[in-house]
Amino acid sequence: MIWILVALGAAFVALLAVILVRTALFVPRENPAPEDGEVSFDREAAVSALQQLVRCRTVSRYSHEDEDEAEFEKLISLLPTLYPHVIEHCTLTRLPDRALLFRYEGRRHDAPSVMMAHYDVVPAAEENWEKPPFAGIIEDGVLWGRGTLDTKVTFNGVLSAAEALLSQGFVPEQDIYFAFSGGEEVNGPGAAHIVEYFRANQIPVSLVVDEGGAVVRDVFPGVSAPCALIGIAEKGMLDLEYRVVSAGGHASAPPPHTPVGELAMACAAIEAHPPKAHLTAPVSEMFDTLGRHSSFVYRMIFANLWCFGGLLDKLCRKTGGELNALMRTTVAFTRMKGSDASNVLPPEATMVSNIRLNPADTMESMQNYLAGVIGNDRVELRPIQGMDPSRISRTDCPEWRRVAAAVAGTWRGALVSPYLMVQCSDSRHYGVLSDKVYRFSAMDLTSEERHTIHGNNERIRTEVISRAVEFYIRLMRQC
Repeated sequence: MIWILVALGAAFVALLAVILVRTALFVPRENPAPEDGEVSFDREAAVSALQQLVRCRTVSRYSHEDEDEAEFEKLISLLPTLYPHVIEHCTLTRLPDRALLFRYEGRRHDAPSVMMAHYDVVPAAEENWEKPPFAGIIEDGVLWGRGTLDTKVTFNGVLSAAEALLSQGFVPEQDIYFAFSGGEEVNGPGAAHIVEYFRANQIPVSLVVDEGGAVVRDVFPGVSAPCALIGIAEKGMLDLEYRVVSAGGHASAPPPHTPVGELAMACAAIEAHPPKAHLTAPVSEMFDTLGRHSSFVYRMIFANLWCFGGLLDKLCRKTGGELNALMRTTVAFTRMKGSDASNVLPPEATMVSNIRLNPADTMESMQNYLAGVIGNDRVELRPIQGMDPSRISRTDCPEWRRVAAAVAGTWRGALVSPYLMVQCSDSRHYGVLSDKVYRFSAMDLTSEERHTIHGNNERIRTEVISRAVEFYIRLMRQC
């Protein structure tokens, strides 16, 4: 017995030594070298341009009859005034569904870059705003308005950067395309039309940059420094309907389980058995980058996931939120409907969940998993809409280093890291063209500012507008 205890003690000491040594070796890597050139542009003009874009009510809706097409044309008609050098020197191709494609011609044409944004916005409940969402009011260095963050700031950032570079006579080494859609918020096909244009004209797209991560604080355990998160993939999405039918009847003599009850049990079963965690490449690279800057306990966990992976999984499942969303497919139940009368058993009951698919899962595999968890053939599953996860982009290439250098040059001291984007964007269409598609919204945002995206009182600091332009200038100079 004593020998067993000695052996167990020795094994524990050896395990502890391995963990501590790996933690000690898990030190920060050097941040990407910044693009260091001097940046010059008209900052007041850039702020004024975004202010005028915000005043266009480019609200997209699933029913085109409910949209105001004149507002979209109003925005497009402003472009020659706001960005005269761009309109004079860049070729504009208008494609269906409000897609705009500018070409900034370079010396060569064999590895062009694409810089994306969308100029449509979600509706605003104007009565709940502190300031009118389409007035473009600037107060105390803050521009208020729907679309200031999502994503007219990047639309303006791209075109203001090009305007500055063209006025200085800059010619990029390779062609640069500016690809803008006017229906991203409703999953419109504008971006798909642009991708088809590239394919039909055999344009060999190299680098793609779209909305995604930002420069943020307090988003990674134990890290206090600002983190510049660049998405190298995005999760898929599936809206799934669950349906149970019955003969109906009077509620005074119910069966053991009504359709609503069966759906409730299905909901409870899924929430009690969430999909399995998967440490995919984007998340693994993020942990390996930011985990090295974390506090000692978290560094020990991220340096030894072979030992503490289960602990991390339990922590994620318990707390939910962004870290949990990075680790697994999430299932959020959002709607349920039963009978129209309180004393009538529903002949049909339905509920809907919004599912965000981890790159290790697909729409088909997740539907099969959920059916197994429910274990009730009476619960019918029907996909409403969805898309599989995007292609995962590379980080071992010059294109990644260009984006990282532009970020490092604009936000000095920020930790540049890959990450998995949990939302969907137009950039998912570009996976058929390139494995160097990066998702970065060129802004530094507080937690409060991030929560105004799609919410009330969306607004942006004017200094952030300028930094967005600076980022794109630094990026275009490397193209």
